[in-house]
Amino acid sequence: MQLFKIGRAKLEHIDTVIGYFTKLGVPYPDINAWIVGATECFGGILIMAGLASRLAAIPVTIAMAVAYWLGDNDAVLNIWGHPDKFVKAAPFPFFLAALIILCFGPGWFSLDAIIGRLFRRKREE
Repeated sequence: MQLFKIGRAKLEHIDTVIGYFTKLGVPYPDINAWIVGATECFGGILIMAGLASRLAAIPVTIAMAVAYWLGDNDAVLNIWGHPDKFVKAAPFPFFLAALIILCFGPGWFSLDAIIGRLFRRKREE
């Protein structure tokens, strides 16, 4: 839910995000601001619902890795010396959640799992 809210806020205040991306030196800051905002907003919805979760987790993982590198570069470079910095950085919970979903799937109560069980039942009948 939080990832969706952050993404929605980025889309609502896109000029601020474009300015921030420009300050960071992100290439094509206007296009990348829209891509990141949409990824966080719609990827957050898909992950929250458990629909196409692994597919949605791929761009979210990439976006969070880039956010780490550009926004919290010091935390990344000093991960072994100061792991608390890495864990306390803003992208960490979203990065970790996306990696877990990417590796292990969305879980038993996700829409992906429910749809999968329904299709298996239909095939067995």
